[in-house]
Amino acid sequence: MKLNHLNSLYSLVKNPELFGRYITNSHIEKCLKKLPKSFTSVVGYSVLNKSIYSLTFGTGSKKVLLWSQMHGNESTTTKALFDTFNLFLTNNEISNTILDSCTLMVVPILNPDGAERYTRLNANDVDLNRDAQSLSQPESKVLRMVFNEFKPDYCFNLHGQRTIYNVGNTSNSSILSFLSPSQDAQRTLTENRKVAMGIISEINQLLQEEIPNGVARYDDGFNLDCVGDTFQNFGVPTILYEAGHFPNDYSREEVRRLVFIAILKGLDVIASSAKDLNSEDYFNIPENGKQFYDVIIRNACLTNDSSNLKDIAIQYNEKLIDEKVEFIPTIEKISKLDDFFGHKEIDAEGSIIKNVNDLEIKVGYENDFVLINNEKISLKP
Repeated sequence: MKLNHLNSLYSLVKNPELFGRYITNSHIEKCLKKLPKSFTSVVGYSVLNKSIYSLTFGTGSKKVLLWSQMHGNESTTTKALFDTFNLFLTNNEISNTILDSCTLMVVPILNPDGAERYTRLNANDVDLNRDAQSLSQPESKVLRMVFNEFKPDYCFNLHGQRTIYNVGNTSNSSILSFLSPSQDAQRTLTENRKVAMGIISEINQLLQEEIPNGVARYDDGFNLDCVGDTFQNFGVPTILYEAGHFPNDYSREEVRRLVFIAILKGLDVIASSAKDLNSEDYFNIPENGKQFYDVIIRNACLTNDSSNLKDIAIQYNEKLIDEKVEFIPTIEKISKLDDFFGHKEIDAEGSIIKNVNDLEIKVGYENDFVLINNEKISLKP
């Protein structure tokens, strides 16, 4: 599987009807209407009685279950899935290999109520990824029912992560992250865990050609309430995908392409064999750090005392306004931030910083602009 070939295919199959961060049932239903009806079914309903869709592709003996938007505001992987669906409808070697060897069942939006409200939680304010044991929510029950009836051999748990993550302790953004979840408190390297680790290692090897030092892995602390840990505990190799932040890509369109590549590579590894994989390379992938802010203003003076310079950390608060996600710059921290990085950095060079109303900057304040030496500087992405 060659990277340049995947990028060429992506340019042909990218779904033009899905864009940006706000992706809901109403968006994907337009896409579903263009697919053969036999591919799509409704497998259940959300708290607010919205349809939970599934799609089935392929005829092979290896069964792979994929689901996205368990958290309603994590939509990048959903976009990448629909790009993948378009590829599956074409006659090419990659899709033919996968679909001849595998049967895929895909739930593109597990949490349609959260997607509509652009929230992590469902309509009952429950995190579905902490409901794997209680199964208190209808969406959790739907996923478990699909798992029990489909009996997958592999699972892809597709998510999105915040902009705070970096690779190890470097200034590299964690563009994509992966995890082979633990299935017990001892984090035992069981055979199914090692299979998932081997698949991740193969994905990482390919991605390094495109985003060198841009891939990280999550800590594998055990929590059986999490869906991935539970399915791994059931003996099914499970892979967590996390779509992160590519520089200046707040609409997550570049990361969408990378997720498309990573999904296809994972499926291709399964279709080709998924045996005799090198699980040890998995541990060479650096863990996620949490050392990024969206913006850092360095060497800022907040008073007339120029000897007391501070750094100002700004994080974007994502708000749904008129069915569009707006990024609201919010003052997160005022301190010396030598151990942190900004996706955007501004050096105030000792100048006094105030907001546009000529007031002092304070933690918790929302500021689209700041004044540096009376010059208006935008903090928006």
